[in-house]
Amino acid sequence: MTSKTTYLGDSKIESVHEASGEVFSTYVPANNFSVREHFSPTDIFATALAESAFASLVVLGQDRNIDITGATCELKKTMYFDPRRIGEIFCVFHFPKDYALEEKEFIESTIKNCPVYLSLHPDIKKIFLFKYQE
Repeated sequence: MTSKTTYLGDSKIESVHEASGEVFSTYVPANNFSVREHFSPTDIFATALAESAFASLVVLGQDRNIDITGATCELKKTMYFDPRRIGEIFCVFHFPKDYALEEKEFIESTIKNCPVYLSLHPDIKKIFLFKYQE
């Protein structure tokens, strides 16, 4: 088992990671158009893309001495209707320094081949911008 998820009532859902005991919570959205105060399940789903991208870069970039410490990803998830689903994930990746062309190609290719990216349904639009500090 990877985790155990429990509905606690009052729109709160809690998940516990089996190996570490780490806990995170999501909330059922009040409605589909309101600004929420907490992550929704689809927010977590989209955010996992950025986390997977960075995890892949850290692991695969070690042999190339590529350090991405301080990198950020600003992410926007857009929901579609009929059927209700994630339709677009827009990411702006900011890197704390400039890299050689070969390193940039590695970074961008690694992100587009991370496990979460490769697991996304092909109908989800994935729009990425890469910004490097100069």
